[in-house]
Amino acid sequence: MTEELKDRSAPSGDTVSASPPVISVMLIVQDADAAVAWYKTALGATELWNLGGVAGLEISGAAFFLHEVNPENPTETSPGQAGVTSIRIEVFADDPDTFIERAVAAGAIGAGIEDHHVPWGTHRQGGFTDPFGHKWSVGDTSPLGPFPR
Repeated sequence: MTEELKDRSAPSGDTVSASPPVISVMLIVQDADAAVAWYKTALGATELWNLGGVAGLEISGAAFFLHEVNPENPTETSPGQAGVTSIRIEVFADDPDTFIERAVAAGAIGAGIEDHHVPWGTHRQGGFTDPFGHKWSVGDTSPLGPFPR
């Protein structure tokens, strides 16, 4: 079912097909250029756009965004400045071991990968902290389906 919405940006009031909502994250970093370069090298991210201090990236079609610290907005502080991070980025991949190994080889601090026994079977998951202080959990795709199966 496609919903028709009024296009508020079009002066004629044309309608457009509604897209489903997309959830993403914006990571606050000290140096956006360094972060863009690292995520491209370490995680294979593709740069969608870069406005200088704010950039859009994607990994296998999953978009995420970077924003340089904004000294005028205390909610836009990096984990390094705050001394903590309150978010964990979750990545689900067919081969979580290789994804983590690539990040660690590029300078991330890795956490061991383990097999977790869950109701639907085994979920393989580990993670790393990137050089900008963000925590990443990387696991297989087993949690992405409904349960019970």
